[in-house]
Amino acid sequence: MNDVTRILANLARGDAHAAGQLLPLVYEELRQLAARKLSQEAAGQTLQPTALVHEAYLRLVGATPQAASWDGRGHFFAAAAEAMRRILVENARRKRRIHGGGRRRLELDEAHRQTEPPDDDLLAVDEALRALEQVDPPVAALVKLHFFAGLPLREAAEVLGISERTAYRDWAYARAWLARFLGRPEPAAEKT
Repeated sequence: MNDVTRILANLARGDAHAAGQLLPLVYEELRQLAARKLSQEAAGQTLQPTALVHEAYLRLVGATPQAASWDGRGHFFAAAAEAMRRILVENARRKRRIHGGGRRRLELDEAHRQTEPPDDDLLAVDEALRALEQVDPPVAALVKLHFFAGLPLREAAEVLGISERTAYRDWAYARAWLARFLGRPEPAAEKT
């Protein structure tokens, strides 16, 4: 049993010190996941990786040590990916509500290069992901880890306990399913 799994078990048992022991062990990996995901976001993103990690961690562990029970490191990181996804979606909804509806903010240096709206509309993707979750929950979990948390498919497969080959096959299926749901042309095969 690794340190993270042991501390998660202690946290589930109500150990008040476990939350303080967990953060240093997972912080850097969570921050790297957040940085990867935020680097894929549109220009003008005001949420920083550190803030995303802190908010996700608070949602996972909370102010009290009586948090959810995780089955280990993989389950914890899957929950962290879900928390990050929800935070990003809430942030996108808040921005849309406050800042000009569906309009996208452009920085001056990119405004002259912009010819069409960006392909990634986070809210539409979230709606599609919720629909995929109803059809195929394991594939939706892979999408959350790969797309929203920024994990490479190899690492997402490890977290989910599936083979890398299955992860690539499921990712190809998910991309085609999501493209069809979003009314976009199906993506060409890619190596991720």
